[in-house]
Amino acid sequence: MTAVAFSQTPSILSDADLATISYGILDDQNVAHPHAVLEGIGGLVREGRLYVPNRGSLLILPGDYIAIDSTTGWPILVSAAAAAGASWVHS
Repeated sequence: MTAVAFSQTPSILSDADLATISYGILDDQNVAHPHAVLEGIGGLVREGRLYVPNRGSLLILPGDYIAIDSTTGWPILVSAAAAAGASWVHS
């Protein structure tokens, strides 16, 4: 999995990391599984929204983790509180 901690500040969450997450999200309902950001139906935006193809949008708060499964392109959102309290290793 590829994951980032969300921040609206470019010095914390780089444009490159933001683009990596957005580009990695795939449309699971389309048999060709296109990159959702290229289709205009998904992606992560710096304003704090995660657009999930065919599902809608989620509000992202600072410190939340957004991950994508590298096989399916499915986005995973973990709240900052859950990530801080979990026994997960993240960097």
